[in-house]
Amino acid sequence: MPKIELNTFITANKTLVFDLARSIDLHKISTQNTKETAIAGKTHGLIDLNESVTWYAKHFGVYHTLTSKITAFNPPYYFVDEMASGIFKSFKHEHHFKDLDGGTLMTDVFEYESPYGVLGRLADHLYLQKYMTKFLRERNQIIKEFAESDKWKKVIPTTNKTYAP
Repeated sequence: MPKIELNTFITANKTLVFDLARSIDLHKISTQNTKETAIAGKTHGLIDLNESVTWYAKHFGVYHTLTSKITAFNPPYYFVDEMASGIFKSFKHEHHFKDLDGGTLMTDVFEYESPYGVLGRLADHLYLQKYMTKFLRERNQIIKEFAESDKWKKVIPTTNKTYAP
């Protein structure tokens, strides 16, 4: 089962970075290349424990639907989304947030299992793991860009929270 681990340092408050990582609206922005659209479940705002979202997106020239659910949630330190249905045999995406040197270290641990047995494992080796790593890196750069500027105000309501450093 392939495992992708990425660390992204973001010069911003941990709570802000946590909220941006679980923002459905920011996810839509960060995945414009694949035309991801939330079509069921939580379709905008901040996703929480036991909530799910169904995405409709174009990957590898084919449209897919994928439903993921938040299965663990400890704000602002950690949350997990896992595939409930979709093209993968399974996936689990852990999101970790840690204070570090005046900012936040955001760590993604993404484990997935491809369908189709040996053919799926061959696809992982030849292409899919690189594709998923690039996909996650690009998403993390958008989170960083929004967190390190005032852009975050476009996707997160500011009521009852402070995101001061």
